[in-house]
Amino acid sequence: MSLMDGLLITLFNTVACIIFPKLVSVILTQKPKPTASTQANLAANETGSGVPSFSQVS
Repeated sequence: MSLMDGLLITLFNTVACIIFPKLVSVILTQKPKPTASTQANLAANETGSGVPSFSQVS
């Protein structure tokens, strides 16, 4: 193997080691789109449960 082959393999390996973990993290952290039932649950939680929040106590 010549010096040039070794440099190209090293460069390719460096790029792969930098890009691959970022690509995996982006794929694994994709959040599902909220559905109608999820939005209804969020709206129900915003109406209040009768328990005052910390800002309403003082």
